[in-house]
Amino acid sequence: MEAAIIWIALIIIFAVVEIITVGLTSIWFAGGAVVALLVDAAGLGPVWQFAAFVVVSVILLVFTRPWALKYMKPRLVKTNYEAAVDKNVCLTEAVDNIRGTGTAVLNGQEWTARAYEDGKTFEAGMIVKVKEIRGVTLYVTESDAMPKKAEEAEAPKESEQ
Repeated sequence: MEAAIIWIALIIIFAVVEIITVGLTSIWFAGGAVVALLVDAAGLGPVWQFAAFVVVSVILLVFTRPWALKYMKPRLVKTNYEAAVDKNVCLTEAVDNIRGTGTAVLNGQEWTARAYEDGKTFEAGMIVKVKEIRGVTLYVTESDAMPKKAEEAEAPKESEQ
């Protein structure tokens, strides 16, 4: 009878701790205590009870906790900023880190834009690539999508002359 009281007390303690933490940390031990209580009711000794408690707790913890966390864990809501990296954006204001100017349009929203490399500047209307996002600022660099100016494309290279 003494062992039954101990197992019932442990079931209650583990259940209360689980209710307080809501982290799926102690419910598995409550399950082990229930099995140990059943082993006690079957008339087996304290060694068998403790062994049943440990074995069932470990089995529940190892095999069912990952599954339970997958379904119980709140779904994380991803923002769209992760998808913006490596995207091309159009500058609506010249980007100059020294002057602290620059804006770009990304998915229809205007963002503050700065050059990824200090000293680089980009003119309004240019297509640039988002290299990084820090807070609410896009850090941009040159993009392959930006067509070369006509005089640059037509000018012969020094090696061709």
